[in-house]
Amino acid sequence: MAKKVIIISTSPRKNSNSNALAENFAKGAADAGNDVELISLIGKKIDFCKGCFACQKIGHCIIKDDAIEIEQKVLHADVVVWATPIYYYEMSGQMKVMIDRLNPLFSKDYQFRDVYLLACAAEDEEYVPQKAIEGVKGWVDCFEKAEFKDYVFCGGVNDAGDIAGNEKLQAAYNMGYSLR
Repeated sequence: MAKKVIIISTSPRKNSNSNALAENFAKGAADAGNDVELISLIGKKIDFCKGCFACQKIGHCIIKDDAIEIEQKVLHADVVVWATPIYYYEMSGQMKVMIDRLNPLFSKDYQFRDVYLLACAAEDEEYVPQKAIEGVKGWVDCFEKAEFKDYVFCGGVNDAGDIAGNEKLQAAYNMGYSLR
């Protein structure tokens, strides 16, 4: 049975390395017969969460911006995939803001069960993505029906396009293709 897969690419840079991972994951997931949508945050207006918790009382955020549409897509997805560059050993600020704006999902009957992370950084040591991984796991821990499944990290890529030909592109494709 086909799964609804939402991939949120959070890099502020066009043709980013993390978006290349997202595109390969998307291709793999689509080739496996899934319904896939890749959402880039480039050009989206997503304001900071105000911490008012109105969403927990009224069922939706009071801020009217592009986060509302993304939240609805995540709500109805089976699989959520985050793609981010690693900045200062952590997920991008854009990703963290989007995660915070998904707070309305907490009190809803969300559909997603599986969550993945795709990340890139200039540094290539094994520890580089760990704080971003823990950040995503922290988000997932708030959703008892969801599980952090896996991640792909590609280090040693800095400038846009540096990832071309990297074996991690195939790893992202394979991970997407495994969603059967």
